[in-house]
Amino acid sequence: MKRLPYILLMLALTYFSLPVFATETVIADKADNGFMLICAALVFFMTLPGIGLFYGGLLRSKNVLSLMTQVMLIFSVVIILWITFGYSLAFSVGNKFFGGWSLTFLNNISINDLTGTINQYIHVAFQGSFAVITIALIVGALGERIRFSALLIFCVIWFTFSYVPIAHMVWGDGGWLIDDGALDFAGGTVVHINAAVAALVGAYLLGKRSDYQHTALKPHNLPMVFIGTAVLYIGWFGFNAGSAASANNIAALAFLNTVVATAGAVLSWTLAEWLIRGKPSMLGSCSGCIAGLVAITPAAGTVGPMGGLIIGLAGGIVGLWGVVMLKRWLKADDVCDVFGIHGTCGIAGCLLTGVFTSSTLGGVGYSEGITLNQQVLTQLFSVIITIIWSGIVSYISFKIADKLVGLRVSQEEEYDGLDLTTHGERAYQQ
Repeated sequence: MKRLPYILLMLALTYFSLPVFATETVIADKADNGFMLICAALVFFMTLPGIGLFYGGLLRSKNVLSLMTQVMLIFSVVIILWITFGYSLAFSVGNKFFGGWSLTFLNNISINDLTGTINQYIHVAFQGSFAVITIALIVGALGERIRFSALLIFCVIWFTFSYVPIAHMVWGDGGWLIDDGALDFAGGTVVHINAAVAALVGAYLLGKRSDYQHTALKPHNLPMVFIGTAVLYIGWFGFNAGSAASANNIAALAFLNTVVATAGAVLSWTLAEWLIRGKPSMLGSCSGCIAGLVAITPAAGTVGPMGGLIIGLAGGIVGLWGVVMLKRWLKADDVCDVFGIHGTCGIAGCLLTGVFTSSTLGGVGYSEGITLNQQVLTQLFSVIITIIWSGIVSYISFKIADKLVGLRVSQEEEYDGLDLTTHGERAYQQ
């Protein structure tokens, strides 16, 4: 019993001298959660009302409500598809082309689960906003003549077999293009090229509007176009900065690049148009704004501000060429110049991402052992795969919709306007 105090003392010293192995526990960051909630809301704001106002103003007054209704229904359909199976097939572990089914109906996701430092439900919503706006972009090429039911059928098929697999290939765990080293920070391939190719295919299959070559088909409301552009511009900060998935230094870089590139594109487009046509137009400045936003999207988080400026300046010139020269060569009735801006500037932005991500040109640098030439070739490969994949799926999707309900409205319905013939409404009282 006399030795008991010494024994207890030795045990205490032994216990407190044992090494402590700390385990790193990832916890939700309230600042990151708040930041990403705002970013997700901003991207939804780009679709409703941004796309509706921008595209609606570019159409004739007898079709503006049809476009807005299409955008509203696309939002609703895609979100339901997204939480049903889209998120799972895009972002769970699977193969090179599709994820798995483990998160179908958001199964196996609890209220406390995290993606990085943010709640996983926020990640679901943020990525869902990207899916929504991608398909909403397509309708700009199909306006004033597509049958409403055909558009909805197309959306379901194209979302499933084009948007979801390309999102997985570029951003998903184990995806083909991300494993290949392709850089796409916020959706140059997934969103813009993907949607632009579908829009071009749809414009060809629908054919030109009946009075395309007989009437001056001018935008009916340019102030509406300006407001839509402003909404898209502000929303794009959520689009690009939010792709950092955290309120960190990369989000700050993406935010600044979005400002700089957009300013450069507006200037380059406006000055080029001024030189070519003799007058700088408001529509041209709005188009330049969108061109710069598209061009910087894949590069926003990996290039430096000066690289962002060059990408923006290039985007303005490429976009102007796309809506003036390329559209004439393609001979497609792309009503809102979806391919002319989103396609050309998306491709240019993806390729220039491979150039200006180089640390020697102010970017964050490539993966170890990768050279500039190798990265540009990887970017080119990702662009080609996206074009081919989206083109094939788009063609099949439109053809299925055509077989089921007919792709295009009648000539009489087109003449009277889709607002009245499809939805029984008029935007403006006569």
